[in-house]
Formats: sequence, structure tokens, C-alpha cells
Amino acid sequence: MKCFNDKWHVGWLRRGWKNSQGKPVANRDLWRSSSRSPSMRKRDVHFSWVKGHSGDAMNEFVDVLATEAADTQRGRHS
Repeated sequence: MKCFNDKWHVGWLRRGWKNSQGKPVANRDLWRSSSRSPSMRKRDVHFSWVKGHSGDAMNEFVDVLATEAADTQRGRHS
């Protein structure tokens, strides 16, 4: 969340995708593609932390989607 809400990605970009300790940013490929997304730049997007498996309907929904996607990927490589 802080990557976008607190604009950490701006500093990462300025430092060549290194964190404040000078180490490579974890999951750089995901952050980089997200920060370049036209939908992220053209809309007022805000991220909110939600405790997983706490009954939040949308969190439960995306958990099902993520699990199905992971299972599908594992099935392709078996």
C-alpha cells in the first residue's frame, strides 16, 4: 500500500529501483508495471489494507480468484 499511497515508487525510481537501504526493491517487476499503468495515472486510486480471511466480501472474492489462478498455473506445469 505504501508504494502508492505514500509514493515510495517515486523514490525507488529516482534511486534506480533500490530501496532506502540501497537494496533492490522486492517484486520490482510488479511495482514497475503497476506504476506505469495508464489506469493508475489517470484515476484517483487509493489502496486500503484489509485483514485477510476476516469476512470482508471483496477480500474473500479475490482470494478465491487468486487461488483458482494459482491452481490453474500449477496444473499447466504438472
